[in-house]
Amino acid sequence: MNKLNINAIALAISLAFSAGAMAQTMSKDQYKSGKDGIASEYKSAKAECASLAGNAKDTCKAEASGREKVAKAELEATYKPSENASYKVRLAMAEADYSVAREKCDDKAGNVKDVCVIQAKAAAVAAKADAKAHKKTADANATADDKSDKAQGVADGKTFKAQNKANEISAAARKDAALDKRDADYAVAKEKCDAFARDAKSNCMNEAKARFGKS
Repeated sequence: MNKLNINAIALAISLAFSAGAMAQTMSKDQYKSGKDGIASEYKSAKAECASLAGNAKDTCKAEASGREKVAKAELEATYKPSENASYKVRLAMAEADYSVAREKCDDKAGNVKDVCVIQAKAAAVAAKADAKAHKKTADANATADDKSDKAQGVADGKTFKAQNKANEISAAARKDAALDKRDADYAVAKEKCDAFARDAKSNCMNEAKARFGKS
């Protein structure tokens, strides 16, 4: 299955899309070739999954689908570079990882499976929160740079104000991401407590609340 572990950047390179050329705009022909290559790899990956059975087959299909979605997002980001396109790549990666992790949880049972599912969700929440924070920071910095360029020769105070605003937005984004990840980790801790009973479960919950600052 390792040979199927590709992405659109690697595919573009295989199409003689050199490192120097990658800094330029990808042509429509190269873009189309990239899409065709991704489709071909996905078809090949699904065919390999057909020989498996049960959850192994489901996991294989999730991996193939995830790689396809990430490759498509990366191809779009290479064809039409933008912060939003890069953000979509990060989201595609988070969703692909979650789909595979969720399928693997089906090999487990009871509370172990429940914890596995919650952990998979927590990982996805963390990845998406980081992606969102990264995008907000990049967008804020881009806005600040634009305002700074316009303010050149007018007033240094405007440049400082623009960058200060960008820093505030970045800090707020990081704080929001940290809170989202903290809540997700708390959900995992609570689920683990379900493996206990009575006083042990109560103590576990109290410890989890104290650790994550929940009342």
